Amino acid sequence: MGIDPGTQVMGYGILKVINNKPQMMAVGVLKMSTKDDHYLRLAQIYERIITLIEEYLPDEMAIEAPFYGKNVQSMLKLGRAQGVAMAAAISRDVPICEYAPLKIKMSITGSGRASKQQVSYMLQKILKIPADSMPKQLDASDGLAAALCHFYQTGMPAETTKYKDWKDFAKKNSKRVSK
Repeated sequence: MGIDPGTQVMGYGILKVINNKPQMMAVGVLKMSTKDDHYLRLAQIYERIITLIEEYLPDEMAIEAPFYGKNVQSMLKLGRAQGVAMAAAISRDVPICEYAPLKIKMSITGSGRASKQQVSYMLQKILKIPADSMPKQLDASDGLAAALCHFYQTGMPAETTKYKDWKDFAKKNSKRVSK
């Protein structure tokens, strides 16, 4: 699972690995612009990450690290959004890896200075995603890029364990499930 944290829009992407080949399972965004209260946005991020974890049962989470910007308040809010996403993963015992934006771009395009559009284009080519299935929101493709970067950085892990449903996952992973 890959996350591009944000307080207005959070992007996510989920990969499935079959025969050491990544495939897109899900990609999307969580838009929070309808909520004025920053703390309600953080609660919404937490709840959505929990829902994604329970639906897709990811083995790990890759998250884009905030980069230093000129606006300290924006940086603080972005860090909170990232922290809440991480707390959701921790609450479900999903290990987390953090990647700098330059590392993600370099991993996907070969250039740390690539534009969001270039990253999206390369994801489409690498993962063989039909143009009409490619997300229009670049935050979504950034979440997917974080997941693919993690796949590359971890040595292209073998096929992940398959579970029938949440009960099957809980039965096979009793130490990862809180009661």
